[in-house]
Amino acid sequence: MSTADPFAPWAPLAPEEVASLFTGVEAPWWIAGGHAIALAVGRRFREHADTDVLLLRRDQHKVQEVLPDWEWWAADPPGTLRPWRAGETLPEGVHDVWCRPGPAAPWRLQFMLDEADGDRWTYRRDARITLPLSQLGRRSVEGLPYLTPEVQLLCKAKGRRPKDERDLTETLPVLDAAQRRWLVRALSQVHGIHHPWLPRLGREDR
Repeated sequence: MSTADPFAPWAPLAPEEVASLFTGVEAPWWIAGGHAIALAVGRRFREHADTDVLLLRRDQHKVQEVLPDWEWWAADPPGTLRPWRAGETLPEGVHDVWCRPGPAAPWRLQFMLDEADGDRWTYRRDARITLPLSQLGRRSVEGLPYLTPEVQLLCKAKGRRPKDERDLTETLPVLDAAQRRWLVRALSQVHGIHHPWLPRLGREDR
């Protein structure tokens, strides 16, 4: 079997279940995607079709070691799923990995591999955008690590799907001035000064 069925059902793990599974992961990781936005806002305000977890590319093997009996499938561009074998180092062009407990099981997790240079995270779509790793994530009241909302919104700004627009609307009240300034600068660099989210965030103070 060379490919997995991408249309197999999803039964995504809750963030709390992810934290329970990853207690032995000796590398930083963060709840990402819509769940990260919900954790930043402090409440769940929409449904989530999957559960995303951000991991640094250099730490990719450490999650395999914690869940050795699971199936791991790499999403090779332009989106073909193929097995990710234990110990294999994924090339830089592969950013997504789908996971499930076995061939008859639904998909449970999606990992996203991001880049880092030393102690700085680098945005994979534009290497000019960086952030200290110490500022990449936050922790919820329950102690769950999640991707800071300004970075997650930057990732969502390209597609601007209805759920992304909803996520921006819900997140705006909890973004402080520094987070807004960072996101404004990042959006302007990556997408240009006419991105429609910029007026909602306020222009960067000069």
